[in-house]
Amino acid sequence: MTRNMGTADRTLRLLAGALILVLYLTHVISGGIAAVLGVIAAVLILTSFVGVCPAYLPLKISTFKK
Repeated sequence: MTRNMGTADRTLRLLAGALILVLYLTHVISGGIAAVLGVIAAVLILTSFVGVCPAYLPLKISTFKK
């Protein structure tokens, strides 16, 4: 798959995912909302490492600079 995420996009996703993870591990968030945010955090972190956002593909969005 072709990368469609630039450095700033990937960094922001990684930071947001890490923040959600820290909030969960410190018990600031719990219950159902923690489960939903946990899934979101996992997606953010995974896409930041891979460099591809599946939601960008059908919209033909790319923040990656060649």
